[in-house]
Amino acid sequence: MAPTLPRGVRLGVDVGKARVGLAAADPDGLLATPVRTLRRDVKKHSDQRLVVEHALEVGALTVYVGLPRNLSGGHTPSTQDALDYAAQLALALTEAGSAAQVRMIDERLSTVSAQRQLHENGLNVKNSRAVIDQAAAVAILQQALDMQESLGRPAGQPLA
Repeated sequence: MAPTLPRGVRLGVDVGKARVGLAAADPDGLLATPVRTLRRDVKKHSDQRLVVEHALEVGALTVYVGLPRNLSGGHTPSTQDALDYAAQLALALTEAGSAAQVRMIDERLSTVSAQRQLHENGLNVKNSRAVIDQAAAVAILQQALDMQESLGRPAGQPLA
């Protein structure tokens, strides 16, 4: 018998240079849905504050942050940026009194997949950049939910 994971909301975060996509799952961890796209604020971290506020509001158990890798699994120029973002987010969550754990999820092709899906649905990628970030966050979170279901434990890697 597989262990039962606790009920609760999980969040997915797609970190980009200009924008951050945010997605959430239902408390049973079945379906990821888009929440919003935030403008990335590398100086004041207002985007992270909004993620923390949402995590507190919904009582998030886990925040999955996409970890960019190249096709062979190696680091890309964005890998360290995502790791730094996740570490800052984890600290901000702790300081705000949240017990949510931040975990990294391999996000290879999540943005490409989101762009393809939007294109197939008739949306122009250039005019839909904010939606792409949300769709990528949904893809990251849904992948984590599916892995979590099959493994019987939280997916991804905790921050080191």
